[in-house]
Amino acid sequence: MDLRRLVDYDVLVLTSLIWFLGKFVRYAFPPLFEPLQASYGVSNAVVGAAFSGFMAVYALMQFPSGAIADRIGAVRVIAAGAAVAGVGSLAFLFDTPFAVLAGAMLVLGAGTGAHKTVAVRLLSRVYPVRTGRALGAHDTFGALGGVAAPAAVVLFVSAPPALDAFLSRLPGADWRGLFVVTGVVALASAVAFLVRVPSRLPGDADRGPQRDEPGPSARDYLALFEDRRLAAFVLVTVAFSFAYNGTVAFLPLYLSLEAGLTTATASLLYSALFAVTFVQLVSGDLSDRLGRFPVMVAALGVAAAALIGIVAVAGGGPIVLGVLVVALGLGSHGFRPVRGAYLIEALPERLAGGGLGVVRTLLMGAGALAPVVVGGVADVAGFRPAFGLLAGSLALAALVAAGLWLTE
Repeated sequence: MDLRRLVDYDVLVLTSLIWFLGKFVRYAFPPLFEPLQASYGVSNAVVGAAFSGFMAVYALMQFPSGAIADRIGAVRVIAAGAAVAGVGSLAFLFDTPFAVLAGAMLVLGAGTGAHKTVAVRLLSRVYPVRTGRALGAHDTFGALGGVAAPAAVVLFVSAPPALDAFLSRLPGADWRGLFVVTGVVALASAVAFLVRVPSRLPGDADRGPQRDEPGPSARDYLALFEDRRLAAFVLVTVAFSFAYNGTVAFLPLYLSLEAGLTTATASLLYSALFAVTFVQLVSGDLSDRLGRFPVMVAALGVAAAALIGIVAVAGGGPIVLGVLVVALGLGSHGFRPVRGAYLIEALPERLAGGGLGVVRTLLMGAGALAPVVVGGVADVAGFRPAFGLLAGSLALAALVAAGLWLTE
């Protein structure tokens, strides 16, 4: 590998590190619900509402962050997002009322929400020939943040003596140290990104409109959906997001209640769904070589067939269900980086950031709606009909993607 390629990968590493921290903070909250309740004496509903606020702000940041990046460039938006997240994390240092802590969670949501949409735009410009591979690596780093967060929570809540000496200096509970460390790393990453990345970018990789060009308007972004192929692909992403998020929310319960597995076995199979995240490195690279649609259709087809199988053979035993869950994970994770690469190529250059932000807002909205719908259907008719609905949504995504491929 020559020196130029090593320099190029500086951008990928720093961008992925910030995404790792964003996912790390998000997935650190659920394991901390019990310690938060113990520290503040609040109910499940109050803690859940605070986390919902975090996620709502995160979702709402997708479009404005992309639109701002279209105007001022991606580097400043990514660095600012990391800095805001770092400040929000450091606010946990202080022993404040729960309302203040909930406000800090909103700040964290805003900071972390500014990253993904803009990062996809930046990486696609820096690595135009290897966009799929770059996005696969970026998303894999993020998934590893979700893997590391629960272990880090255990480490800080049940701190060994060496770490406890540091944590004992913090006000209140030991779990605060997790956010203090994360905040420091986030601020350092923001500075490193802002200082190092601009000099590593080729050509106009971070350009916004030039002085003689007007900035994009809201009408410009809405006009994107007049393109029927783009609108159809948005349907693919929304249907996939609905199916995936609904499945992730209730799969352990489905495996326990409908498949008759023990809680431990259901949890093990659930972990396998995320353990195969490294497939993103392969699917992204393959899409660079073979084209976006062949890989997307294959990934969605595997995921849809697996989820249909989970519904059809609910009593098939742990081995059969384990194979199906792994296949579901391979297809679902494999689709993600290729989706991002296709969208950024399909959108006009000057509208790429905000356009991707609109799409991500829609798909995240569908993902947020899915658990409510699945829970409601399950209460009325049971989990198999609810998962049948999710399987149908995933099959719809695969069929529409196949149609787009055949009509290219």
